[in-house]
Amino acid sequence: MGMEFSLAVVVALVAAVFAGVKVAGMTHFFAVVVPYTAIFLFLFGFVFKILRWARSPVPFRIPTTAGQQLSLPWIKQNKVDNPTTTMGVIIRMALEVLLFRSLFRNTKVELRDGPRIAYQWEKWLWLAALLFHYSFLVILIRHFRFFLEPVPALLNAIERVDGFVQLGLPGIYLSDAAFLAAVTYLFIRRVVIPQVKYISLPADYFPLFLLLAIGVTGVLMRFFIRVDLLKVKELALSLVTFNPVSPEGIGVIFYIHLFLVSTLFAYFPFSKLMHLGGVFLSPTRNLPNDTRMQRHVNPWNYPVKVHTYQEYEDHFREKMIEAGLPVEKE
Repeated sequence: MGMEFSLAVVVALVAAVFAGVKVAGMTHFFAVVVPYTAIFLFLFGFVFKILRWARSPVPFRIPTTAGQQLSLPWIKQNKVDNPTTTMGVIIRMALEVLLFRSLFRNTKVELRDGPRIAYQWEKWLWLAALLFHYSFLVILIRHFRFFLEPVPALLNAIERVDGFVQLGLPGIYLSDAAFLAAVTYLFIRRVVIPQVKYISLPADYFPLFLLLAIGVTGVLMRFFIRVDLLKVKELALSLVTFNPVSPEGIGVIFYIHLFLVSTLFAYFPFSKLMHLGGVFLSPTRNLPNDTRMQRHVNPWNYPVKVHTYQEYEDHFREKMIEAGLPVEKE
């Protein structure tokens, strides 16, 4: 049900843009109002979420560890998987953010004949996630050429490297192919594997359908339904300079693509996609495991009247002796 609902929402979004542009002629609304609203919601929501998470109390050191802790001198410490210094945490976070290290070590559990539990490596999910994130990053960087004039040499170099495979005209971007392949794999995996399908919600399917729609409309514009790129750049430059115009004759497919991208930006801070910012504030990742070296006290603990063992023994000494219990002072 969740998959069908999410697909219906994306189809409805596409139909709404088509009707709004093709029938009602609302080009200014979809070219100017929608992108500005989406960017505002993205920035406001992102900052709001980060500030709220940053204010959340973390009274205890709860880093997730996967290696030997610093203990005796003759026992080798795993300084990355169980860091005790700030540098160790930085290295660990860098490996997590840039290479998805914890996902790389993900394993799949199966109940086989016997019965017996079997573990096997699960690297395809890690590879698909890595391809998706880096291809999406490259695509995002490539699109900056529409917002800059003149286009920096670095962007031109990235575009040349990304499009060095020339199979006809225009050439194929490797990032486009990797993006569509990775998103398709993530969707198929969520549908085919029963355990994953069982726990999947509309919030899991909707971003996948939205990303697929964005990728498909982008490929359609590049290979099949041509749009006026000069007018697209004119619109983009007018938006970033806060002097918006809506050029005529760009084509409805562009407005569908732009609206889907705007929907993704507006939806981003209020979805699971916010792990982009949340990973840096996760206490299971960004804290050193130094509880053996220093005592961490809850900063908002109020003074509590304690009853020490010495006071307890002074109070019950005679009864403890009569009961045959050992005491420190006779």
